[in-house]
Amino acid sequence: MRTLKITIIGAGSTYTPELIQGIISRKTSLNVGVLYLMDIDPVKLRIVGEFTKRMLLANNINTKVVFTDILDEAIEDADYILGQIRVGKLEARILDEKIPLKYDLIGQETTGAGGFMKAMRTIPVMMNIASKIESLAPKAWFINFTNPSGLIAETLLNYTHIKTIGLCNGPIKMIRNAKKLIPNETQSFDYDFVGLNHLCWITGVYADNKNILQDLLKKGIQPDVLKNIPQANYEPALLNAIKGLPIAYLNYYYFRDEQLQLCKDAKKTRGEVCVEIEKELLELYQDPQLKEKPSILDQRGGALYSEAAISLLDAIENDKNEIHVVDVLNCGAYPFMDNNDAVEVKCLVNRKGATPIKYENFNDIYIIGLMKAVKAYEKLAAKAGISGDYSSALAALMVHPLIGDYYKAKNVLDDMLEANKRFLPQFFK
Repeated sequence: MRTLKITIIGAGSTYTPELIQGIISRKTSLNVGVLYLMDIDPVKLRIVGEFTKRMLLANNINTKVVFTDILDEAIEDADYILGQIRVGKLEARILDEKIPLKYDLIGQETTGAGGFMKAMRTIPVMMNIASKIESLAPKAWFINFTNPSGLIAETLLNYTHIKTIGLCNGPIKMIRNAKKLIPNETQSFDYDFVGLNHLCWITGVYADNKNILQDLLKKGIQPDVLKNIPQANYEPALLNAIKGLPIAYLNYYYFRDEQLQLCKDAKKTRGEVCVEIEKELLELYQDPQLKEKPSILDQRGGALYSEAAISLLDAIENDKNEIHVVDVLNCGAYPFMDNNDAVEVKCLVNRKGATPIKYENFNDIYIIGLMKAVKAYEKLAAKAGISGDYSSALAALMVHPLIGDYYKAKNVLDDMLEANKRFLPQFFK
């Protein structure tokens, strides 16, 4: 078992203990010789970093932990690099949530106008990280769960040469929820999965090789819920129309007016709630007696990130040939999408990375149509994020199913560009 250098970029995040828990749970299969924690916020890096050390020592793991704000040092000769950055911090997220509401558009950090602006802030930083990886750690795997994860994957996979995989904890939650639906006496379980990041569905649930999903949909079962998204009631007619169990982010598509009103009526945006949760977590992390991940961390929305990220890393490192749902280039897995589209798909994961598994005979016109529309948005948004091309940015918002209207798209774009000016070198040269 070789000795690894693992780097976490954005390690001051309160999510980091999730990742550390994953390393702890796999200490017999991952020999982490040195762990580099990199962040530009020295206060959060120290608090989270010291807690990280206590967690590792409490589990008899003598990994060397290095704190740094120097990107080159963190990346050089790394074997695996995990990305979880938030350009502009939570203050920028709150603007992403509030500004669209002025134009009767949903404010959300990963989809619609808010998700678009988060991507515009993030892409220049990600391109810099990718450039450093290409020169300082060309053999490293970059596992990214910085949101919007799918759009970042679309950018990195098509505009750089690094070995990268996009990641989200949503599919793991969806799959676990689907598994709960099968009878207790079932001997085997499997599932069909299709989509893009935060736009995906379970389209088959197999109990002993029999697909029972459509029968379950007719009974009106409810999709899994996420703590960071307002719940919605899925009537049987809706589920039968889409013929799948959607991720909770699709609430914004299926119940647009209702979700918009909930955003407007909320006393605090989700970002403002996260500021409070983060403050409480950072206070907890400073307790010298705390040596394990606190349960309140699950309220932050990052539950199962350790399972998603470190299990993926473990599957690559130890050539496990496991099935994971991750974001990679399509390469024919979904025949109705382009080969160079970044998609969220079941993959065989081993030392070669993540190889997408072809979804045969999928012909749901509704899902295919929505995926194609959002992929058009992602391609235009990636181009805008790279080049700062205003026309591409405007076109991206106009083609997005949650926006569409020219006046709304232009007004929200102009407002958000101005509000984020200091983070957008590609637009304000």
